[in-house]
Amino acid sequence: MNMDLRRIFNNTDSKADFHGEITMEELERCNGYTFAKPVKYNGVFYNRADVVHMDYSVEFTLSIVCDRCLKELEREYKYDFRHIVVGSVNRDEEDFIIAKDHRVNVNEIALSDLLLELPTKLLCRDDCKGLCTVCGCDLNETECDCQK
Repeated sequence: MNMDLRRIFNNTDSKADFHGEITMEELERCNGYTFAKPVKYNGVFYNRADVVHMDYSVEFTLSIVCDRCLKELEREYKYDFRHIVVGSVNRDEEDFIIAKDHRVNVNEIALSDLLLELPTKLLCRDDCKGLCTVCGCDLNETECDCQK
């Protein structure tokens, strides 16, 4: 979704709410992650003291395979993000969202943010014990005598 922020940039104390979703077709480009359904986001752009802010949250469900026990499951995630939006910068600056011609693509920002936030190791639970390296049993469900 492209947002025109010209009104927000030009009017102090103005704001614009937004919401939308990233379609399954767009999510297919995310190698290494399988989304169970579209990513939903909602938030607000606002101008406070001539500084434009973007605050929003994303909610989504991943179909994952636990990296330790190989169990397949779906896990829900919710992340909150905050950015400062500028019309241009004098040098390469990664701390700002640049709104070229006062426009931003919210889907691209949200997808980039959530991919950077996702853990590199996907687990069924934080204390997953994994599989026995000898017999392969799931140590979350049973104990074996291989390690003793």
